[in-house]
Amino acid sequence: MTPQPPNDRSGDTPGDTPGDDSGDHRKDPFQEMLERLMGQGGMSPEDLGRAGIPMDPQAMSMMFQQIQSMMGAGAGEGPVNWKLAHDQARRIAAADGDPSVTPAQRGAVEDAMRLAELWLVDHTEFGQTSIRPQAWSRAEWIEATQETWKDMTGPVAESVTQALTDALTQQLPAELSSMMGGASGMLAGAGGMLFGMQLGQAIGGLSREVLCSTDIGLPLAEGRSGLLPASIKEFGEGLDIPAQEIMLYVAVREAAHVRLFAANPWLREHILELIKRFSAGIHIDMSRIEEAARDIDPMDPSSMQDALSSGIFAPQQTPDQEATLKRLETVLALVEGWVHVVTVDSTANLPSAGALSETVRRRRASGGPAEHAFGALVGLELRPRRLREAAEFWQYVGERRGIQDRDGLWEAAELLPTDQDLDDPAGFSERRGLLTASEDEVDAALQRLLSGGYEGPGADGGAGPQRPEGEGPQGGDAPR
Repeated sequence: MTPQPPNDRSGDTPGDTPGDDSGDHRKDPFQEMLERLMGQGGMSPEDLGRAGIPMDPQAMSMMFQQIQSMMGAGAGEGPVNWKLAHDQARRIAAADGDPSVTPAQRGAVEDAMRLAELWLVDHTEFGQTSIRPQAWSRAEWIEATQETWKDMTGPVAESVTQALTDALTQQLPAELSSMMGGASGMLAGAGGMLFGMQLGQAIGGLSREVLCSTDIGLPLAEGRSGLLPASIKEFGEGLDIPAQEIMLYVAVREAAHVRLFAANPWLREHILELIKRFSAGIHIDMSRIEEAARDIDPMDPSSMQDALSSGIFAPQQTPDQEATLKRLETVLALVEGWVHVVTVDSTANLPSAGALSETVRRRRASGGPAEHAFGALVGLELRPRRLREAAEFWQYVGERRGIQDRDGLWEAAELLPTDQDLDDPAGFSERRGLLTASEDEVDAALQRLLSGGYEGPGADGGAGPQRPEGEGPQGGDAPR
């Protein structure tokens, strides 16, 4: 074994006594603080008890283990203990068993996805992708989506962890706070641990609710696609619908999502940027943080899991947040509405399609318990609040302008319909003018321009392309 230099303490633990007299080795700051407190002229055992520090040797040992774990938790990972979040999510997912996918389940998913791709051919301009669908257990869903969760929750995690650290510092007794010194890192670790534990609980709960990789409206597993056979089976219990039809319906929805995002790669990043922009402006309700800190019992890990369950975000939002949230909700509704319309058209020959369509729509609009828990934790619920209006818009545009023009609106964010368009699909073409006009409308407008048909902005009652018969305002004199 190669001898280590005298000052190399890589093999020491925080409580080790140094092997030389150099004096440069630092003890665990929390342990050193307690030794100072109990030394000459320090606090009495009664004082320590009133400060909430147990004097029972076994309890003290447990507390030191937790303290040391918190101090090392998430080192180098930023504001969240991602390992703890990951482990907690896996525990929740496997709470009542999470068996591996069987060959039969894998075959059922592959068969359903192949048929789904065939059914989609005539109902969207977006072609089949090279992404091979997979069958996942809950644990595999967690592994496939964890990087996206980090990306989505990073900004808010930093705010929450800092607020928790400040609140925990304020909760220390006065006689302890002045002696914390180097142990301040422990409090940052505690904040990261608390958020990581709660985030893991929410993600683990979601793994028990989702049916596929795109079930919350965006592809969580970038470049991958998967269905969860066990969750789909549970979803179908009590519906009195053949399991094969449920699997096929979910497969069509998944394939439609995948085609949409693969054909328009800007869309996923656009949604994630809106989420991060909203999260970066979140205000923390310090009174709730302080209340959560008071409720944490260091000897009871379950109290840490429950500390943030009620939400800690101030109800007021900045104007920028309100605008960002509105854009995000509209985009999510447009995605879900488009997928709904395409799925309904593609499954027209499926006997249970109508019942499944309504069940899925209600489920998506209301969200499940874990989705609400995630929303309370990060201050944002990823639910399409205008799903029905968005579906009606896509149906209207598809019927009047065709699938090619309908799907062409996904080429860029600037082309997407607005809330006003969802309120009034009939006026969409007139409001957007030639920017979103069909080829026939552009040709007609160009022909009129070349033939001198335009005599000014009000020559035909409007500056845009001619309105289809029956659309837009009727009657009235042209402006002079």
